[in-house]
Formats: sequence, structure tokens, C-alpha cells
Amino acid sequence: MSAADTAPVTPANPLFCPSPLPFGLPQFGQITPEHCREALLAGMSEQRAEVALIVAAPEPPDFENTVVALERSGRLLARAWSVFGNLVSSVSSPRLREIEREIAPLAAAHSDALRLGPALFGRIAAVHAARHDSGLDDESVRLVERYHLDFVLAGAQLDEAGRARLTELNQELSGLSTTFGQNLQLASEAAAVHVTDAAQLEGLSAEEIAAAATAAGERGVEGWMLPLLLPTRQPVLSKLRNRELRRRVHEASVSRASAGEHDNGPVAVRIAELRAERARLLGFDTHADLVLADQTARTTEAVDAMLASMVPASVANAEAEAAVLAEAAARDGVELAPWDWAFYSEQVRAERYAVDTAALRPYFELDRVLTDGVFHAAELLYGFRFTPRPDLAGYHPDVRVWEVADADGTAVGLYLGDFFAREGKRGGAWMNSFVTQSRLLGTSPVVVNNLNVSRPPAGQPALLTLDEVDTLFHEFGHALHGLSSSVTYPRFAGTSVPRDFVEFPSQVNEMWAMWPEVLAHYARHVETGEPIPSSVVEAIEAARLWGEGFATLEYLAATLLDQAWHRITPDTEIGDPVEFERVALEKAGVASELVPPRYRTTYFNHVFAGGYSAGYYSYIWSEVLDADTVEWFKENGGLRRENGDAFRQRLLAVGGSVDPLAAFRAVRGRDADPGPLLRRRGLAA
Repeated sequence: MSAADTAPVTPANPLFCPSPLPFGLPQFGQITPEHCREALLAGMSEQRAEVALIVAAPEPPDFENTVVALERSGRLLARAWSVFGNLVSSVSSPRLREIEREIAPLAAAHSDALRLGPALFGRIAAVHAARHDSGLDDESVRLVERYHLDFVLAGAQLDEAGRARLTELNQELSGLSTTFGQNLQLASEAAAVHVTDAAQLEGLSAEEIAAAATAAGERGVEGWMLPLLLPTRQPVLSKLRNRELRRRVHEASVSRASAGEHDNGPVAVRIAELRAERARLLGFDTHADLVLADQTARTTEAVDAMLASMVPASVANAEAEAAVLAEAAARDGVELAPWDWAFYSEQVRAERYAVDTAALRPYFELDRVLTDGVFHAAELLYGFRFTPRPDLAGYHPDVRVWEVADADGTAVGLYLGDFFAREGKRGGAWMNSFVTQSRLLGTSPVVVNNLNVSRPPAGQPALLTLDEVDTLFHEFGHALHGLSSSVTYPRFAGTSVPRDFVEFPSQVNEMWAMWPEVLAHYARHVETGEPIPSSVVEAIEAARLWGEGFATLEYLAATLLDQAWHRITPDTEIGDPVEFERVALEKAGVASELVPPRYRTTYFNHVFAGGYSAGYYSYIWSEVLDADTVEWFKENGGLRRENGDAFRQRLLAVGGSVDPLAAFRAVRGRDADPGPLLRRRGLAA
């Protein structure tokens, strides 16, 4: 079956039309995997029919009958994708994965059918040529330019043979990316470390041990289970006293999806090869050059210059940390190994700075961090107010819903929170939109945050690590981007900005986690209600640079690995992916036995199954903007409503409707200064 010949979606399908629930919240309780499949197939068919009418219009092409008509098309498909994409990530099942494998190549073919059609591109090109003489406002001009660039980079200017080959490449790539993601999820679940002796769990808190028992029970096995989270370094490694168990966890983490039924090595190689061929077909030297053509960095040379400036200092910092840790390990008669790093790093942190990160968890109870920290900061800064809506259901019992309003009571949208790890949920943390804001369509935002916090035993509070607190503030920054959106066209809503800009607002929001006024409001002991001692806060601040050597080097290693995979040409002989990775890291000057990349090839989901191919540099590129913006907030009084209004109106609200760096300058008053970032990461001379 193809998207072109499928039957229309039936009225009984809950996705048939916009949901009648508040703000268009999907009717999750009624939606089945089969409803998603039917709506996706019918949605592609419907949009092709809509585009056929645009192409066949007898009137000369203009902004309304071509570009705006395209913006209005595909509503059924958009509804279906927003639901299906989140279900696959959050509550995956064999049937959902089967549908994903079926739909992926059809979706690629659908996208190609739209963007490679000469007749449609001809109309867009005509509107683009006349855009400055048509009386359009700035947002409308930018929409025309974005559509034109989208189509050009998608291959609309290729000849017939080129379009045919591009379609083949996109089809295969779509299937391979789906395979990579599914392999990783299944391999990660299979690699969870099973423990049968409770004594081996020494160092974990009672709550963490209970969570491990719960995880084992959910898998139907006796004992305890330590699930793997997405990055290389697993949080339990900082606490487990049993060195052999630390080794097992580390090796399970770094070897994920690297052998057997779910081996992602050959999949990654094939993806990189096909991306290289596609880039050459589109007139670019490498896939990285193709990606950078539509990012704020613009060129691979700009990315190289930034990364190269950070490598020497980060390597030196990591080596200095390693020397300290080796001394600590030697006291135990241990030669420092990768699985020891986090454990001894916590010892050093406690000795030097009197910070025991495990002891901080009782001060960071999930609900309190969320309502009295994350929501509280958003209300002080932007005027947002969050009201629980227990009458509205999410897609899983864990999901909670809040209605969001402005300070004057004006309705804004809905915020959903899905915070606990579980079987069928991919690792990491992220934000998705179920409905995006648009004046053209009359829609308001409905957004969701996903985390992977360990589920506490029944009746016990969920306690966060300091890193998880930062992650919650970070992901909520993405949610704020979506909730603050105030644009006409859905193409520009919320986080629809270049990949190397999208992390910027979310990274800025992390600053409020430790802001004194916010921290004092939420960081209270879960049992006594006592605030976190000021001496502990001072120690946390004093310890801020400890571990930055490791953190920066592991990030840079992953970033440079991403670049290596996506700088190959069709003539490159890759061979063994493990050897390719080793050579790439050594050539980049970031190879370290003690500090492996944050993601190794076979579980680098961001770049082989997500949207970050050749773009993992985006986090640190955005952090330059973030660190400078933090300075701006501090210079202007910090957590003040005036500052929040300026940041919201000039940057968050405009989404992709203006040039991102122009939006930054509208807030900061100038281009970004890299100095604050270098100081933050201990990289300044």
C-alpha cells in the first residue's frame, strides 16, 4: 500500500478532525496504533491531493494561492505525526515499531513527491522572485524564502535522473534510521544489568535499590535491574562501591548495539555512506556541508574553528582531573579505569568541596522542583501560571496535564509532563509538540516534556539528582519556546528554528535552577521541610568547575565523531566502524581511554536516528549564546519580569519568523561574546 492509494481516514478515527478537547489535546484514550496508521496513510494521500489542487490552479502563482495554501495543507498528517511520533518514543510496543517500519519509507517518498515536483517548485520560485514587490510583510517574505530554500536543499533543482536517485536514497535512509533507533532501544533494554546479590548494590540509596527491584519486577526477573540511560556514563557509576559491578555497567553501556541481532555498526556505516552520496548529488562536498547550509554556523570551517579552540584546554583539564583521581584510586590499591572515574570524582568532590551529590537528592523532590522551582521561575519571569488539569488524560498514566495562562488570565495552552523511565520509552530527555501555535490556523500550543527519572517505590517521593534538576529546567526551556510562540505561520512556531539555535533558549533556562530566589523556593528537605543549607549551596558553586574537564572532553569527542562520520565522501573507504571511530577520535586529538565519547557510534541516536546529523556541535554553539545571555540577565537585575518580557517578546515568541541571530541581537544588543562560555567551562586562559 502506498500513501497515494490508501482510503480516506474514517470519521470514527479520533484523529479524523481536530480534537474537541481543550486546546486540541489529542483524545489519547481513544487512539489505537491502528488509528495512527490509518491517519498517517490517509494524511499523506490527503496532502498530495491538496498539493495537486495548488499545482493545477489556473491563476498565476502568488503568496496566498501557493505558499499560504501549502501552510494550510497536511493538517491530518500533522495531527497523526504529532501523536504517533511521541507514542513511538514514549510507549513503544511491537505493533508501534512495526507501523514505524512500514511508514518510514512511505513518509520519505511522500516528502520527495512534494518537494521534487517541478510544477510545485515552479510556482514557489515565481513567488520567491516577486517576494519584495508583492506588498508582503516581513514574516511573509521570510516564509517564502524558507520554502524556497527548503525545496532547493531537498533537490527540487535536480534533473529527472537526479530526482529519481535522490528518492531512492531517501527511502533507504528513512528505513535505516528507523532500524537504528529500534535496534538501540531493544539493545539498551536487553543490556540492563541484572544483579542477584544485594551486597553488590552498596552505595546506592534505599530508594535507588527499591527502584532497581521495581525495574526487575517489571521485567519478570528476581533481584535487581540497573537500566541503561542513553549517554555513555551511567549515573549509578558515581555511587556503586562494588568495582566489578561498576565495570559490568560501564561495559554494558559502551558496547550497546555493537554486536548480535541489534548491531548498529553496519547500519551507521550505510547511513553515512548514503548521506555522503546524497550530499554530492545535491552539489555539496559532504553531508556536513549540506547541513550547515541551513544553520546559523553556515560553514564547516566555522564549526571547526570553534571546536579546535576548545580541544587543547579541555584535554589538559581532563588530564589534570585524571591525575587527581588516579591518586584517590591508588589509595584503594586501584589503577584508575573508565568505570572508576565517576566514583572517585564524587569522592574528590566531597573531599575538596564538601559536596556529596547523593546526599542532595532529598532536597530535590520532583513535584516540588517542578511546581515551586520550574513553574515558579516561569511565573516570576514571564507571568505564566500553571493549573493542574486532572480531568485531562495523557497517553500513559504517568503523564500529567497543566493548563497554562498568562498573568492577565489569557489562555496560553497546555503543558504535559512525562517524567519516569519505563519499558518501551527511549532514553534521554526531550520536548515535543502535539499542537503548535499559529494565528493562520487559530491554534494554541500543546507541549510535552519527557524525562527518564527512576520510578520510586509506591508511596515514596521521586528524588532527583542535581543533574536531573538541571535537565528538567533545560527541557522546560524548550517547552517555554513552544508555549511563548506568537507567529502567523505554523512553519515558524516555537522551536522551528535552526538546529544550532534550538538549544539556546533551553540552556538559558538552566540558569534559574541555582538562582538564589528560585532555589530557596523549591530546595527543601523532603522529610523535614528545611531549606538546603547555604553552606551546601556555596560548596556547589565552589565545585562548579570540578568535572568540567571530563564533561567538555566527552562532549567534544562525541561532536567530533559526528563530524567525522559526516565529512566522508562517496569515495571514502570506511571498513570497520569501530576502527573508523578510533582513528577519528585520535585524529581530532580527543581519544582518551579514561574519557570515552558521550555517545559512541552504535548508540549515537542523535545523529543516526534523530535530527542532529552533523549538528551535535549545536549544543556548544548555542552555549556561546546562552552564556552571554546569562550575563545579560545578571547585568539587568536577573529574575525580573521586565527581563522576561524582553526575552519572551524579542526571541521566544518570534520562533523562526526572524533571523535567529537577529533575534539574539535584539535581546543582547550585539553579537555574542564567547568569553562567558570559556570562563564557564574553565577554558579561558
